[in-house]
Amino acid sequence: MMIKIQSNKLNIAHVRTSDKSIQELETHLLEVAEITKKLAAKINAAEAGELIGLLHDFGKYSTSFQNYIQSGTGLLNADIDDDYVDAIALKGKIDHSTAGAQWVWAALSKYGKNGEGKLCGQLLALCIASHHSGLIDCLKPDGVNGFKERVNKDDCRSHLAECKQNADTFISDRMLNLAGKPLLTAMLDQLKLLTRQEQHGQAISEVIQHFYIGFWTRFLFSCLIDADRINSADFENPHQAVCRNKVLSWDIAINRMELFLTEQLTNKDQDLNINTIRSTISEACKNRAQDAQGIYTLTVPTGGGKTYASLRYALHHAKKHSLERIIYIIPYTSIIEQNASAIRKVIEQEGDQYPWVLEHHSNLEPENQTWHSKLAAENWDAPIVLTTMVQFLETLFSGGTRGVRRLHQLANSVIIFDEIQTLPINCTHLFCNALNFLSAYANTTAVLCTATQPLLDQLRSPEKGQLLIPKENELIDDKRQLFEQLKRVEISNKTKPEGWSEDEIAALALSELDSKGSCLVIVNTKAWAQALYMQCSETVDKDSLFHLSTNQCSAHRSEIFNRMRLRLDAQLPVLCFSTQLIEAGVDIDFASVIRFLAGLDSIAQAAGRCNRNGRLETATVHVVNPAQETINQLINIKVGQEKTKRVLSEFKDKALLDPEVMAQYFNYYFYERAAEMVYPLTAKQAGREDSLLNLLSENKTNIGAGAPLHLKQSFMTAGDAFKAIDAPTQSVIVPYEQGKELITELCGIAKKFDAASYYTYLKQAQKFSVNVFPNVWKQLLEQNAVYEIHSGEGVYCLDERYYSKEFGLSSKPVSKAEADIL
Repeated sequence: MMIKIQSNKLNIAHVRTSDKSIQELETHLLEVAEITKKLAAKINAAEAGELIGLLHDFGKYSTSFQNYIQSGTGLLNADIDDDYVDAIALKGKIDHSTAGAQWVWAALSKYGKNGEGKLCGQLLALCIASHHSGLIDCLKPDGVNGFKERVNKDDCRSHLAECKQNADTFISDRMLNLAGKPLLTAMLDQLKLLTRQEQHGQAISEVIQHFYIGFWTRFLFSCLIDADRINSADFENPHQAVCRNKVLSWDIAINRMELFLTEQLTNKDQDLNINTIRSTISEACKNRAQDAQGIYTLTVPTGGGKTYASLRYALHHAKKHSLERIIYIIPYTSIIEQNASAIRKVIEQEGDQYPWVLEHHSNLEPENQTWHSKLAAENWDAPIVLTTMVQFLETLFSGGTRGVRRLHQLANSVIIFDEIQTLPINCTHLFCNALNFLSAYANTTAVLCTATQPLLDQLRSPEKGQLLIPKENELIDDKRQLFEQLKRVEISNKTKPEGWSEDEIAALALSELDSKGSCLVIVNTKAWAQALYMQCSETVDKDSLFHLSTNQCSAHRSEIFNRMRLRLDAQLPVLCFSTQLIEAGVDIDFASVIRFLAGLDSIAQAAGRCNRNGRLETATVHVVNPAQETINQLINIKVGQEKTKRVLSEFKDKALLDPEVMAQYFNYYFYERAAEMVYPLTAKQAGREDSLLNLLSENKTNIGAGAPLHLKQSFMTAGDAFKAIDAPTQSVIVPYEQGKELITELCGIAKKFDAASYYTYLKQAQKFSVNVFPNVWKQLLEQNAVYEIHSGEGVYCLDERYYSKEFGLSSKPVSKAEADIL
């Protein structure tokens, strides 16, 4: 028999690990409610945020939970408390989220003749019930009404009646004051906006309307999750609270930006013509920064200075509209550090009290939401954030609670998408709908930057979602003239019916190196990069030969890039074989480029690494097709090759990099892959063949679709199925240089956990991690080549015998000489 804790006794929310200090439940609920209220105000849902903040841990008022937390932390004496064992046995199984969900459902569902109260009640109840698991399914894959199942949970398991009796009076009174008709009216006003039938002159289908309501729910959920994590983490580590939400003046950043650009204009080492063009682009962006918020495009050829031009736009735009942050979304980790370094060079100065720039591009955060990972997780609380497209998409659509806590930070922001053409094709409609939502309802401005602008506003199935971009929202007036001005290379189509052999490609690369002084060869697979490197290693001296792939950690690749740039600047020979990681946005300048046949956008990006700074009068990008290439599983490359061949045959008299040719290429490419844009799911993923877009909108193919529910989304099923990349990867820390020391430090911390040190070393280890695909991961596990730092945390390290100084991570042991990392 459990001993009932009387309501006049202390109710505990958390106990601090270091000194056993207690955070009272009333304090936790009030503080979380206040933070959630502030965050939810971004979508005009402040009172709704406050209410779910008060209710999220309402179930902790139960006797079962209080007995558990007191016994579990030594606050009850096991020798006199017969229920100690019962409480320990219930560890991790005491439901303290359902009670609050049941309370708000009962309070709001009674209002309205047409179910208005039920809609609002369901929405808020979902957020509360899901705050430990990630948003639950309203309809499960088998058609079961998951929402009804949760809110109808027996009181003996949810403890609602007992919690109402034990709750602090102030909490109960405030809940009752909030849960009335004014709240209902305010929520319905927002939901009516989401379901309007027209936006920017375009019809909004029911699919999109349902998606918007679900996304609004996810946004509110994000506010609750982050508020709960912030309050819990700051109670555990009070010193870190003072570093949150520091407001820095955009005027300071703008003044530094303008001073930097003035110095650039007078830099005699810069090419005058290129510098003048870049300055014109930058001025255009500054002038357009005064325009209204919305979705914009910035179509500039490679080498046109997009990074600084877009930063200038973002700073002035953020000041104009009083926005909170600037977020850069970058396709590859290989260029995040490059861009972050460029931005820090302009914005940050010695003596700044707080940093301006935050990089977040690691998959090292443990999947499971343990107490450790809650403390270590990033929530993008910085004025300027640089992250990957993978992290961005995980924030929008992933399951669980780790990624979604960052979603609300996208509001009141400028989001710069660098190389937007790299957006995964299966995420197209989801991405467009989410970005339209953020622009229309969350005070967000987005800029799509690239030299090869995809047609995301001209999709084959607009009723499923396409970007709403007015024609006047291109930041550059005359794109064609700009492309002519920045034309620095010719594309030479050297494809042939029989294809090129390995010997022929190597011979062409050596010939270009000999005649031009430097040559970059971009291939489609890691196997080809290694094979060509090995063949040329017999001819080219070691200092002149380089290899790049994602098997190398970021720190390793950065070191290679630095060595190559030094040699190129000194006009020393450089021959590099690389996968496509080098072609999008990397600031490096070769005299010649050879590109394996791929999508026309990839060829255009490769051209951006050739004669980038206009030092040569003429330069050539050679397009070749290897005779043997295993790309059947690389659908993006395979379809891209097919459409490029079609464009090559149709536009023989036009430059391949002409915007008109590029637009036609994307027309063909998107038409071919239109069916993939809804994020198709297999029966194994969703219980039947379906799509993520359907699960997150109408869910009309679910056999339980006739259930009397206003929200029918299968949120959890969709979140579990979503992966931002085609195949899931496992991140592993590798023993490259400082990586060895970090592995040692993390292993030491694992034995006696220290949150601050764990967080610090885990951030540093981002540069020393490699993402491994399932087939290689299986091989590494079978050979005991990887080991977990701390059981259950999901952070792994690599045995040093499996890392090569030339190729990086290997699925087989490498020789001692090869593993001798310099």
